[in-house]
Amino acid sequence: MKPDQLYQELIDLAERMQITVSEQNLKVSGIKVRSGLCTVKGQKLFVMDKHKSVHKKIKILATQLAMLPHEDMYLVPAVRELLEKYAEK
Repeated sequence: MKPDQLYQELIDLAERMQITVSEQNLKVSGIKVRSGLCTVKGQKLFVMDKHKSVHKKIKILATQLAMLPHEDMYLVPAVRELLEKYAEK
């Protein structure tokens, strides 16, 4: 699976988990900010630095999603393998 497709599959999974993925320009915030999962007004939000490479975006998002319950959800094999890989770390 191509990296862009894999990243989109991860975003789709996050949305099925009721997590909004938002790509932002974190460099303009004026403070040191990292991509990650947070809760804003009771809603789960994953803020992703839009300047990261697609490979880094995949790693960051997969690492966070691997920690959340996803066993009962249908996942394409490439996504399931990726989450299993990052769940072991």
